[in-house]
Amino acid sequence: MTTITKTLQATFAPPTAHKQSKLNDLLETYRDGLQEAFDAGTSTMSAVSDIVTPYDLPYQAKAALCNYVPKLRKTYNAKELDDEHPIRLTNQAAKFDHSEERDYEFTWWVPRPGRGTNFWIPLRINPEQEDLWHDLVSEDAKAGEIRLQKHQKNWILHVTVEYPVEEPATDGDATHIGLDIGETALITGCALKDGSLTDPFVCSGSRAKHLRKEMHTALKRLQERDASEWRIEDRFSHYQNALTDIVEKASRQAVEYAKQYENPMLVMEDLTYIRKRLDYGKYMNRRLHSWAFARLQGRIEDKATEAGIPVEYVNPAYTSQTCHSCHRIGRRDSQAEFRCPHDECHVSTFQADINASANIARRIDPWGESVPLDKAERDDSSRDGSGCDTATTHRETSVPAQMTLTAFQESKPSASDD
Repeated sequence: MTTITKTLQATFAPPTAHKQSKLNDLLETYRDGLQEAFDAGTSTMSAVSDIVTPYDLPYQAKAALCNYVPKLRKTYNAKELDDEHPIRLTNQAAKFDHSEERDYEFTWWVPRPGRGTNFWIPLRINPEQEDLWHDLVSEDAKAGEIRLQKHQKNWILHVTVEYPVEEPATDGDATHIGLDIGETALITGCALKDGSLTDPFVCSGSRAKHLRKEMHTALKRLQERDASEWRIEDRFSHYQNALTDIVEKASRQAVEYAKQYENPMLVMEDLTYIRKRLDYGKYMNRRLHSWAFARLQGRIEDKATEAGIPVEYVNPAYTSQTCHSCHRIGRRDSQAEFRCPHDECHVSTFQADINASANIARRIDPWGESVPLDKAERDDSSRDGSGCDTATTHRETSVPAQMTLTAFQESKPSASDD
């Protein structure tokens, strides 16, 4: 068995005026205690405890502060506090109830200081997470940290949960499926069956690319106009929620693609140091560094583990520049097209991302980690693109002289792409 960690999210049903007042008092008191402990430069749990003990806070909040404040400077190197810090609570505050007879079936026992002051609050949950909420109520899932955030008039609850799943089995006869994570193509997958490339899967990244450009422009304009903080935060949250939706849907599609094969194993590149390796100039660095490669890989791995599919990571060097057939270094004359320079190779041109995903899948074989043949200095970097990175500009698709795979259909991760 292995353990999966997820964060459940729920929004409070509109509280009564009395409960709203209690929640506001709790939030204000918590932030006051957090600010005082931070300003005092406390670095130990006992020092934080001495400061927050007099505050009228539930013990779950005080315990969370004792654990969190020392990390602010030691771990996060924080110089100042954000004004919108959520209330943090230990898992001792994870008391939930469920009843099908209520309009809002799930409720949370909101902790308050003093005896007999707690109260129940109805929750609007994400329907896709309903099974985990049931597991949380029945204690089949273990609760972790709880965070309560106020966003304008809404109260949003985040609950970290851990739950066991079967350890994905690694089998010598596994079908290796390479996944290439990128920007133009969000995910490109290719399965190897008996060493042959089979039915590639491509998930378009156009919507995510458009949203990130729009977010950067919109936030910059709001800041230049000295817009209020809540308006900037509202716009930022809007774009982040939309991008999260794309990540969730794209990662689900990748795992569904893998499920169609017998004994699937997902293989991805180890992108631990991608931000240090990317140096394509100020414009491209801003675009590529802002894209959450690791976040997307993490969601794929989480969903794969839940489905019992093992995940492995391999060296990313030269996967986009190597011919999947003869293993020689080639070139990408355009972002979408790979060219093999070897005259005797049956591959002359190939869809570049599918070629990369095939190389990734093969590298799970330890013999596949060797340096490609004919290593040479080539410019394989992304083009500047500053003049064409818009939602309305479309690059003409090059027509390869030879394509050794049948045509593929791009899938869209979000319904909003239509």
